[in-house]
Amino acid sequence: MSIRTPLATARGLGSAKTGTDHFWSQRVSAVALVPLSLWFIGSIIAHVGADYATVTAWLSSPFQAVLMIVFLAALYYHSQLGLRVVAEDYIHVEWVKMATIVGLQFINILLAVAAIISVLMIVLGAAG
Repeated sequence: MSIRTPLATARGLGSAKTGTDHFWSQRVSAVALVPLSLWFIGSIIAHVGADYATVTAWLSSPFQAVLMIVFLAALYYHSQLGLRVVAEDYIHVEWVKMATIVGLQFINILLAVAAIISVLMIVLGAAG
């Protein structure tokens, strides 16, 4: 005895066996962002009122720089996963949906690379 409806059987509908990877990727990146976001917020609060030299000296520490780069990578990765779901759920014209997904991915990659390069420039002393 099958639990599938006769219509689903006739159409061959059922689980597409996709989406699980996306779901878990989004959950894992969210879990990673919890401690990283707490670290980031704490760091921002600790440096309120600090001058540029103090903040760049702090970020030049290898430990802080690595945490910042991991935070940025996780943030933009999680952002891309979420924005893709929004586009897939709310845009119904297929070519517009695909163009939006590609455009959002391009923008997210561009912003992530720019942010990470900025951190690396501070660490290497090229900024300022």
